Amino acid sequence: MEIETLATGFGLIEGPRVDEQGRFYFADHGSSNIYRRNPDGRLETLVAGRKSVGGLAFCEGGGLLMSGPSLARWDEKTGKTEDLFSKYEGRIIKFLNDMTVDPNGGVYIGSMNYDALAKDAKPVLGDLYRVAPGGAVTVVGEGYQVSNGLGFSPDGKLLYHADSPPKAINAYDVAPDGTLKNRRVFAKVPEGFPDGLAVDAEGGVWVAAIFAYELVRFKPDGTVDRRDKMPSRMVVSMVFGGPDMQDLYVVTGDNVDRPLKGTIFKLRSDIPGLPVPKAKL
Repeated sequence: MEIETLATGFGLIEGPRVDEQGRFYFADHGSSNIYRRNPDGRLETLVAGRKSVGGLAFCEGGGLLMSGPSLARWDEKTGKTEDLFSKYEGRIIKFLNDMTVDPNGGVYIGSMNYDALAKDAKPVLGDLYRVAPGGAVTVVGEGYQVSNGLGFSPDGKLLYHADSPPKAINAYDVAPDGTLKNRRVFAKVPEGFPDGLAVDAEGGVWVAAIFAYELVRFKPDGTVDRRDKMPSRMVVSMVFGGPDMQDLYVVTGDNVDRPLKGTIFKLRSDIPGLPVPKAKL
C-alpha cells in the first residue's frame, strides 16, 4: 500500500478518530494536547494539558470522549470537559487507556496501572470496564498487563482486545447485556507487541505491532493474512475513515527519517473498515 505522510513532529500519538467531515482527531503524549486536523491541514487544539490519553470516541449528541486520568467528555459548544468515570470500588485505576464503542452506544475502556515503557517496570494488572448509556459502570474483564486496542466484529457478537506484554489479542463473546464471556486468545502478533486495532467489513482484525515496524491483519479465524511494513518502529494505532471507509490512518510514536517524531500516515485499503459507533454518554 502506498503511504502518504499527513503530518509529523509530534510525540507518541494515540486515539485516532475521523469524523464525517474528514477531520482527524488524535492525542499527542508529547504535548499532552488533543488535536483536530482539518482536511486542509489546519490544526486545532481542542483540549490542552491532558496527560495519558490513550483513546478517543465520538458522542452521539456531539462532543468527544477521552481517556486519561478519567473517562471525560469534551463539549465543543462550551469547550469544557466533564469527568464521567475515574474510580471503581475495590479496583485500582491509575489511568484509563484505549476504548471503543458497542452498537448500543456503550463504551468499553481498559485501565492501565503502571508505566509500561519505564525501565524495569513491574506490571500492575488492570481491568476492562463497560460504561453503559446513562453512565452505569461495570467490570467486564480483569487481569490485563497493558490494556490496549479494542474493536467489535461486524455482527457485534465478538469483542477483540489487545493485552500488549503477552503479545495477545483476546476475543470474547458479547452477551445482550454487554457482559463478556468465553475469553480466549484470538491471535498473537509475530513480532513486537499489539497496540491499537481496527476491524474491517470482512471481519479482519488489523493490529498495530509496536516496536515491529508493521501492521498485521488477521483473518477472522486468527491466522495472519498480511503484514504491511511501516516507516516507523513504534506503530501505535489506526482507524478507518473516508466516504468509502477505505482510508486507513496510522499513527506512530517515531519515524525512521525523523527520530522520535510521531507521525500521521494515510494509506488506501482494498477492504473497507467498520465505523466505530458513537457513544450514548
